[in-house]
Amino acid sequence: MLKESIIEGLQNGKGKSITCIDLRKTSGAVSDFFIICHGESSTQVEGLKKAVYENCFNKCGEKPWHEEGISNAEWILLDYVNIVVHIFHRDTRSFYNLEELWADAKIEEIENV
Repeated sequence: MLKESIIEGLQNGKGKSITCIDLRKTSGAVSDFFIICHGESSTQVEGLKKAVYENCFNKCGEKPWHEEGISNAEWILLDYVNIVVHIFHRDTRSFYNLEELWADAKIEEIENV
């Protein structure tokens, strides 16, 4: 339910290229899933963070255990322990390329709505 709420929040915020990486069978993984997307501006990145936060709290009663990157909105991380959400600015996403880093895991592209 939490994973779906995160994805729904990203879709509601018009997140671009939403990707879910299933890390459950990957050794050394720090969580079960990474959910990644990007926005076109710092304002949209902040809006995506807010959309995820509100959707997860309203639907699941869940708040992130930890948040990072709020001050510059280039890469915001929301840590829900078993699921880590990475919300990037477009250029920052291509620089870090997390999908390539975790290429041995199952990667699912989520449709934009």
